[in-house]
Amino acid sequence: MVHISSQSSTPLSSPTDAAALASRAWISRFAQPLQTTGVGPLASLRFAIKDNIDVLGLPTTAACPEFSYTPSENAHVVQRLLDSGATLLGKTNLDQFACGLNGTRSPYGAVPNAFNSAYVSGGSSAGSAYVVATGQVDFALGTDTAGSGRVPAGLNNIVGLKPSKGLISARGVVPAAQSVDCVSIFARTVAMAAQVLQVAMGPDPQDPYSRSLALASRPWAGAFRFGVPNSLEFFGDVAAQDAFAQAIVRLTDMGGIRVDIDYTPLARAAALLYESALVAERYAAIRPFFDIHERQVIEPVRAIIAKGRHYSAADLFDAQTQLRAYGQQAAAMWNQIDVLLVPTAPTHYTMAQMHDDPVALNRNLGAYTNFVNLLDYAALSVPSSIRPDGLPFGITLIGPCASDWQLAELGQRYHHATGLTMGATGQALPAPHTLPGLQPAQTAASVKVAVVGAHLSGMPLNSQLTERDAQLITSTETAPDYAFYALPGTVPPKPGLVRVGAGQGSRIALEVWEMPVANYGSFVAMIPSPLGIGTLQLADGSTVQGFVCETQALQGATDISHFGGWRAYLASISPAPTAS
Repeated sequence: MVHISSQSSTPLSSPTDAAALASRAWISRFAQPLQTTGVGPLASLRFAIKDNIDVLGLPTTAACPEFSYTPSENAHVVQRLLDSGATLLGKTNLDQFACGLNGTRSPYGAVPNAFNSAYVSGGSSAGSAYVVATGQVDFALGTDTAGSGRVPAGLNNIVGLKPSKGLISARGVVPAAQSVDCVSIFARTVAMAAQVLQVAMGPDPQDPYSRSLALASRPWAGAFRFGVPNSLEFFGDVAAQDAFAQAIVRLTDMGGIRVDIDYTPLARAAALLYESALVAERYAAIRPFFDIHERQVIEPVRAIIAKGRHYSAADLFDAQTQLRAYGQQAAAMWNQIDVLLVPTAPTHYTMAQMHDDPVALNRNLGAYTNFVNLLDYAALSVPSSIRPDGLPFGITLIGPCASDWQLAELGQRYHHATGLTMGATGQALPAPHTLPGLQPAQTAASVKVAVVGAHLSGMPLNSQLTERDAQLITSTETAPDYAFYALPGTVPPKPGLVRVGAGQGSRIALEVWEMPVANYGSFVAMIPSPLGIGTLQLADGSTVQGFVCETQALQGATDISHFGGWRAYLASISPAPTAS
């Protein structure tokens, strides 16, 4: 079989002509498309793969001609897709050795943005994103170590599914940093990406990092809590900043409850990827080749990989320990939120800008991506809007390991709420599809319970709810019929809610949670005196089971009704921050 290349041979350092870039396919097409069967769940679908993924008998270059080799078998994931009826059309250009987030670091030429060829496509899976956005294939495979399966999606108005680590085998993929590498999926809809994931995933005993994961099968029902970093950086890009603000409003309109989270541990974990001994894994991935052919690797890829030579084993253990510490700090946010919302990329650069400052600007594109694989999270980039300048803006939904189907369900709802067309094709989104691996939000009998104090999201006893598979339904208030007290001597501190008469009290903030009936008994059994469960009247006139307090316990208690809720009261007694 002949391997026909339509990639450019323009050197990276040469000026590029935008019109010429836009006319290229950015895919090395096979003379005869590969297909092993005409039947299966992916029959009639066409796909392409990033050229760091093996295909039997055809060169794998990783965008480095001197590195090129001819594999003796298909990558595990490629074989699974072919066996499911899909047709492989070719291989796509990338940032060399998957080292970059901008799509310009290739001797075969810089891949342009599908909407404006003067702008970068994002990388390293640049070609894979481009051929999906322009409709040349139905889906494509990329890889994602630090955001390479998400940034190109966000910058090209397509979906980028970054699965949980080890869910898709990486056997037959040239590693970038093997312990955190993921095979990613690009598609124009979430449903297509999920369909491919269903086929592609599965344990592979020949991949040392493959694993069996039991994916969460129940979507986030009713009200869901989404985290937003308390410190956001858009590098002066007002259009991106406005687009993200619109995304927050849209997610809120969908029933989401915004929770600001401390981004510090995530940012510090992200910095370790290139600023610590963790970068040594980049060098280890291609060490035999690099030690002999270092001068054949282009800059700045060469400098990044070479940096990995200079760390000791002790340095690596120090970095790994530091990463685990940041991971422990970050893990606390999952007690407060179901999903984390970030910009896929905080800004968008032109080819010329990237050429002039390739390291700093590339780092900026990864401001919200680098930590995800390091901390073992799943992520999904979905289109969000088209900016006033005509460039796409995407958001990324991040969840704990094994939340892949939950992210897909929420991501599909979000994508369809945008009203956008698919990629750069101008075609309307099809109707939403039923996604694989999901059950209805409530498949068993359930009960709703209102909480007003230590069981609220992020509070010390909230785990008593989440451990029993409870889901947050809504945040609301009681009717103005209640008095609210801070009870003395309780550990952790707890409030008491007492009904005083219709219209004679205050509205008190609460959360309504829903849990399986089978788990409700063990929850109620943990409630200490003088608290109990009674019927609460809500502001909208409805009723719900919830926490109440025996009146005899109010002796010595402080009336805090005027604060309107437990969070406001706690904020009032928190020490004021000291001046630095």
